[in-house]
Amino acid sequence: MEILIAGVSLGALGLTFGLLLGYFNRIFAAPVSEQVLAVREALPGANCGGCGFTGCDAFAAAVVEGVASVSGCPVGGTAVAQRIAGIMGMSVETVDEMQRKVATVVCRGGTNYCRPKYNYHGVNDCVAAAAVSDGTKSCHFACLGLGTCATVCAFGAIRIDERYQLVEVDREKCTGCGKCVGICPKHVLDLQPLRQPVRLLCHANERGRVITDNCKAGCFSCGKCVEACKFGAIEMVGNLPVIHMERCKACMMCAEACPVDAIWADFANRLEAVIDPAKCIGCGLCKRACQFDAIVGERRQKHVVTNACAGCSQCVGKCPKQAISTRTRQHLRDEYSQMDAPAVY
Repeated sequence: MEILIAGVSLGALGLTFGLLLGYFNRIFAAPVSEQVLAVREALPGANCGGCGFTGCDAFAAAVVEGVASVSGCPVGGTAVAQRIAGIMGMSVETVDEMQRKVATVVCRGGTNYCRPKYNYHGVNDCVAAAAVSDGTKSCHFACLGLGTCATVCAFGAIRIDERYQLVEVDREKCTGCGKCVGICPKHVLDLQPLRQPVRLLCHANERGRVITDNCKAGCFSCGKCVEACKFGAIEMVGNLPVIHMERCKACMMCAEACPVDAIWADFANRLEAVIDPAKCIGCGLCKRACQFDAIVGERRQKHVVTNACAGCSQCVGKCPKQAISTRTRQHLRDEYSQMDAPAVY
């Protein structure tokens, strides 16, 4: 009986304090503007933190205060940005896909390229495995492939290739929230622009035999990418090349030159120049501008672009008659194609 009385008393006290807290919360709560509520309602409610704020509530308040951009929600994309812009009385352009960042795997060290050090039978977690002799793979920069990043992804954008123990990211699903980047003990995930012509796919900051003995796909600091770039867009920093995208002309020669394919290029969307013979006056300015000897033709004759074109588009701006345009390549680049160039009359 005493226990029953004590339980009822505690329950009554809890109910009383709960009602009091609710009452005072209403009395002293900070007022939330209708604009903030409207912005919050327009958001998808993922609370992923990809906007840089602690959640959707904080982001909505920041938008109204002018601290955050109306297009700052990576999950909602253009549609949500336009709705928020309407609430705020602003206009917004479509989200620039070149600038939208998504998680990118900067490692190709699957078991097909990177030797395992030992058979791991511990907790199926990358953080736990990294604590055992610095991980299971011979390259201590390599992806461990146990899927810790996948467990924190709320959007189903990450899967693990169990055959090669390597993470894969569905870049279209990724919202760029960065949770996977933060949890990876090997730092093989990085936020990079969704649309980018070239990327370095290795972050092993070592060189020479140290790399090649451990991983067949690792960058071993040969410097061929630096030599291949005609526009000064690549430099070696430490033991790794750094690509300065503001200088990159999307010629993709760095990827062609890399002996281990440590640089990825979007070859499927590589460009090539085309000269309109009806407009060409044979001035030769395009030929002089070409860094790849891909344009043939004598002065005052119609010029032709050969298969050596790398798609840098530098010739386009040099033509005074606007006779040159670009298109997606219809064939592979052939650096020796000048020998087989069509006759120019």
